[in-house]
Amino acid sequence: MILSLSHPTAECNGKLHITGSKSETNRLLLLQALFPGFSIQNASQSDDSDVMQAALKSNIELVDVHHAGTAMRFLTAYFSHLEGREVVLTGSQRMQDRPIKVLVEALQMIGAEIDYEKKEGYPPLRIRGKKLTGGAVSLPANISSQYISALLLIGPVLENGIQLNLVGKITSVPYIKMTLSLLENLGVQTEFNGQTIRVSPHENTNTKTQIVESDWSSASYFFSIVALSEKAEIHLTNYKENSLQGDRVLREIYNELGVFSSIENQNLILKKEDVDLPEVLCWDLSKAPDIAQTIAVSCYGLGIGCKLEGLHTLKIKETDRLQALYNELTKLGAKVKVTNDSLELAPKSNFVSGCQIPTYNDHRMAMAFAPLSLKIPLIIKDAEVVSKSYPSFWEDLEQISFEIDRR
Repeated sequence: MILSLSHPTAECNGKLHITGSKSETNRLLLLQALFPGFSIQNASQSDDSDVMQAALKSNIELVDVHHAGTAMRFLTAYFSHLEGREVVLTGSQRMQDRPIKVLVEALQMIGAEIDYEKKEGYPPLRIRGKKLTGGAVSLPANISSQYISALLLIGPVLENGIQLNLVGKITSVPYIKMTLSLLENLGVQTEFNGQTIRVSPHENTNTKTQIVESDWSSASYFFSIVALSEKAEIHLTNYKENSLQGDRVLREIYNELGVFSSIENQNLILKKEDVDLPEVLCWDLSKAPDIAQTIAVSCYGLGIGCKLEGLHTLKIKETDRLQALYNELTKLGAKVKVTNDSLELAPKSNFVSGCQIPTYNDHRMAMAFAPLSLKIPLIIKDAEVVSKSYPSFWEDLEQISFEIDRR
């Protein structure tokens, strides 16, 4: 599907319901499989969560997670402990190019039986489930937090629980704390001191309903819309002041870009404000890398520069996100430099109107660039990719007066 996007007034007002956090939902789905008895409300409606749920309920040998990176990591750990179950866990071609060796080796240290079906270090994986006793594991601290969370989530069902000794600088700490908090909500004892994380074995869980907060990553596109609008007030439902999600840092970042935000009665309220914009926005996003694309496009649309660091995990996402940003921002007239872990955008970039933006099979490319149509008409190719995390995104844009021509 190809979409032509524009906005007649650059004024955006409305109230929208954002689906539950994909990160929280997928963690709770795995915990629900380990400890049946509690229900989940406001679960994510994303493709990734649908894939996760289907895989957990499946009884077939071949489990295909398509593009769902979280599902691949979490299910690798889950199937490893499922005694007597043998599966081949696979995904899309891009998924088969995304490394998983660190997680596999960590699981093998506690007794898991996992083999590579094709290329060593990469999916697909043949997993023969067996009783794992757990214990202590050492692994690099700068890896994706999904590897760490995958191990922590199965900790309660391991005879000795699990202890992770992290070596080096820890990245994506908010996602680790999210995992631990969700475990604690179920009555599991956890500990996070310095470089060591412990999860104790546990049997009887708290069976009360678990309510998923709406997704801050999905909210990021509306922060960008408000920043790039002439006038705006947008209300987004079901957000908390004490959020578990690292992307809540959006409030602080976008305050510098003219977006005033508040939370009232679980509504996140975004309003356009007149502020003196920085010439260059500088931010370390190592704790919230998923919002880097959105911020870079916002800065380009506002005519200011940015220097974003801590982005080393973006090269192994659905696409090489740093290269994709470089390609598309350059096409639009920006001056951009990228390294393995940073992006630098020069201020006062030119606008090239009417460009076609390919999405690289990456939902965040489609949604990050969409707000730019407040400034210039834009064409988004393969726009259906948003279903990975936010299936109703285009319909929600129409609710705040974006004009969308589908073809």
